[in-house]
Amino acid sequence: MSNDSAEVPEPMRAPHLALRVMMMPKDTNVHGTIFGGVLLSHMDQAGVIGAAHAIARAGWPVPPLVTVAMDQVEFHHAVLVGDVVSLWTEVVRLGRTSITVQVRVETDRGGRVITLTQAQITYVAVDLQAQPRHPVPIRPG
Repeated sequence: MSNDSAEVPEPMRAPHLALRVMMMPKDTNVHGTIFGGVLLSHMDQAGVIGAAHAIARAGWPVPPLVTVAMDQVEFHHAVLVGDVVSLWTEVVRLGRTSITVQVRVETDRGGRVITLTQAQITYVAVDLQAQPRHPVPIRPG
């Protein structure tokens, strides 16, 4: 993971609705609420979708991205069966070979938008053909 972070280009800054999912009974824990690991999986998927979207909006080819870290996960409210969760992403850091996105998960309950959880997730661009795999620059040239 690269420590040399650059200014995030303007086209990459806009929040992006990366994923919407209805929470189902099969995803509940013993308390009847949605298991945290299910939400983390959706967050990881939304994060990489948002990162790829931001890279494409900058006009760059989207490299294969793999998860490196999930930081600052904060669960604010229980997620309930039937909640339709919206997973919003926003690029917070762009390095030479890595991109970090803030993923915010929210739902609408009775006309009130509630932030359920959030985290910062870092992805690194990799060369899938190389053995061993190694990081590659996100920006072309």
